[in-house]
Amino acid sequence: MKKLGLVLEGGGIRGAYTAGALAWLYDQQIHFDYGVGISSGAIYLVLHWDNQKQLAYDLATKYSIAPEIVGIKALLKEGHYVAYKRLFDYYLRGIGHFDGKNLVGKKAPLEVGCYVLDHGQTEYFPVDEELQTVLGSASLPIAAKVIEYQGLHLLDGGVTKMIPIERAIEQGCTHMVVITTKAADYVRKPSSGLMQCLMKIVYRKYPQIAKDYAVRHLNYYKQRQLIDEYIKKGQVINVYPTVNVPVSRWKGSPEQAQQLYHLGYSDMENRKEEIMTFLKEED
Repeated sequence: MKKLGLVLEGGGIRGAYTAGALAWLYDQQIHFDYGVGISSGAIYLVLHWDNQKQLAYDLATKYSIAPEIVGIKALLKEGHYVAYKRLFDYYLRGIGHFDGKNLVGKKAPLEVGCYVLDHGQTEYFPVDEELQTVLGSASLPIAAKVIEYQGLHLLDGGVTKMIPIERAIEQGCTHMVVITTKAADYVRKPSSGLMQCLMKIVYRKYPQIAKDYAVRHLNYYKQRQLIDEYIKKGQVINVYPTVNVPVSRWKGSPEQAQQLYHLGYSDMENRKEEIMTFLKEED
């Protein structure tokens, strides 16, 4: 039996592209049997699953690029380079009135990937009412606070699983829509020597994370290769930016965020016939 999965990569501000692509899926009333996301992809996944199209737009084009979220202001306020507490507590929960209550026990399951420091691997969690697993999935190493959840210590699942297609396959998905935030010719370089050194120092109690981070680029290409294999088999549609918008993970202007959002929407619309045919195909 056909099981349709939605797979979302992270990417910080580049997640605005994902938000735009999901808005198109929302407008087309396309539903999935399973969803999995990593980092910013986890945030946009839970918003999409709860039909929070407007909040996803606001997060992508306003909240995530607010001046107090990244940089010196965040460092002074929260002690970390990225102010995830303010992003979640003030913007998502406060202004957006969003929590995980509607998603607990959802008929169509969704999962978010977190790197579990205690176990030295990425694991997948359901959404909890307080959004702790989503926060953990988005919390970048070094730049963010480690999130505690049920006795575990969580960070961004992208340490090892940047595009969680393997998890969707493990969960029985036969066909998948994979939304990635990097261009088709994106080259992921090895992490710098400085970053690897910081990982060893900051997480000295959890030595596996430094080892995993050192080979992160290799894992990325393995995941890309798996996507390509499933595309050739007709079991994956991979949607990715067709135009290069020069933003970094955490630096970009409101205009660039808007451009990414609308690019995500238009890239989906331009492939509408292909996507609709894919969705209608029998297993």
